[in-house]
Amino acid sequence: MKKSTTGLLLGSALAVGLSGCATSGSQSMSHSDDQAWYNSPFVCGLAGGLIGGGIGYASSSDSDEDTGAALGGVGGATAGAMLCADYSDKVVDSDGDGVPDDRDQCPNTPAGVAVDAQGCPLDSDGDGIPDYKDQCPGTPAGVEVNAQGCPLDSDGDGVPNYQDQCPDTPAGADVNALGCVADLVLENVHFEFDSAKLTSGAEDVLMDVAEKLEANEGVDVRLEGYTDSIGSAAYNKELSQRRADSVRDFLVAHGVERSNITTYGYGEQNPIATNETPEGRAMNRRVELGEQE
Repeated sequence: MKKSTTGLLLGSALAVGLSGCATSGSQSMSHSDDQAWYNSPFVCGLAGGLIGGGIGYASSSDSDEDTGAALGGVGGATAGAMLCADYSDKVVDSDGDGVPDDRDQCPNTPAGVAVDAQGCPLDSDGDGIPDYKDQCPGTPAGVEVNAQGCPLDSDGDGVPNYQDQCPDTPAGADVNALGCVADLVLENVHFEFDSAKLTSGAEDVLMDVAEKLEANEGVDVRLEGYTDSIGSAAYNKELSQRRADSVRDFLVAHGVERSNITTYGYGEQNPIATNETPEGRAMNRRVELGEQE
């Protein structure tokens, strides 16, 4: 076979072989851990050296075959090794968070901050404040927080809004665990006539009470039932107890622990208004919520 023909065939083999190495080498940038043995720079370099040496030999004159083979071998080995080299360590990660810039949705993350797969700082409680800035980790889902990641406390009484049964407490007031200065009269919590059955309007009010009590888990509360002075004292006491129990049962049905609620029926005792007028009697027919001492 003529040297020119041999050179052509070997050159074609070099082009095909090394292009395969190059393709595999580029793929190894993302899969370098499981790179096949035949895609390694050493093997590609060896193959390139052999093929390059053959080309150098075949394309040289009779007087400088050795030199041509040597030069071709060096050139082929170098080209093969470069084409199959793994360049994965060249991926740029400007903020050093472990997520390459081309996938980093939160560039310039401070050093040492834990990030997710998108390169964004972790926010374990999902309140919108990343963990490394969150002064109140573990905030319940859906609770509105401030810039420090802490639940809002609009009246500054130390009880966050989502647990506060008495919002808008005056500044500096001493409150209990419910956020109230004193026992809370459950406004608009009414019952059907001569009954312990809650009205639909009362249930709407108690839904908000239940949500805050459930969020304020571990706090023991008491429910006190009262009536007006119409009827016998014994009957009114029994009716007030049933009404306090009715409120408790509603709260328990909506997530509050039964063991955290104690009920009392006081009948017509402790009126907060006169029993001489319809308006006064309506105010005395009430249920109060307070912290159990």
